[in-house]
Amino acid sequence: MARVTADPSKPRPRRGFVVFKWIIYALLAGDVVLYSLYGRLTELIDTAAWLVLLMLFEWETGGWPLRARWIPVLHGVRLLASIAVVVAVIGYALERVWLDFFNETTWLGVIALLELEVRLPPDAVRLHRLRRMLAAVLYLALVGFLLTWAAMGFGDENPQAAWLDTWDALLWLIAFVVIELNVFGVRDAGRTARRAAPAR
Repeated sequence: MARVTADPSKPRPRRGFVVFKWIIYALLAGDVVLYSLYGRLTELIDTAAWLVLLMLFEWETGGWPLRARWIPVLHGVRLLASIAVVVAVIGYALERVWLDFFNETTWLGVIALLELEVRLPPDAVRLHRLRRMLAAVLYLALVGFLLTWAAMGFGDENPQAAWLDTWDALLWLIAFVVIELNVFGVRDAGRTARRAAPAR
């Protein structure tokens, strides 16, 4: 039966890195529970949908084996999760929660750039460099949102919600750094394989 498998030239990640990233993913799953208890419905939909998308990115960039027959199912799940994210964005706008709204739209930009990184040919060096520069700007903006929530935790009328948002933002930043490392690993493996290939 056909399978989609990782490139054998890709170096195996260190065990410590693997343990670390799955701890972060588990903490994000715990965030879904926290938002179900203490957050708004929009935040719950948002966090759960992003967790699904994150797991799909991990599957795509982490070298996991996948039976070909499951690929359409995963594409359908990704579509549903993406729709849920759009619903969350609209919900933030309707609720006039602008910090959440701009944070969400920035994350959509990060996702678009990651999709581009995965699909660009490895030899498109300038495009990869430009993609990474734009991603750095977006990540810097996300750090700004995180610090804003942290400041609100000290002076807001609802500090519990602000600190939950701060914690959530920190976890997501770390999680997507992990995904970026997965993506760079794929690219580096491709370059290594081409350099090692015998000349024809």
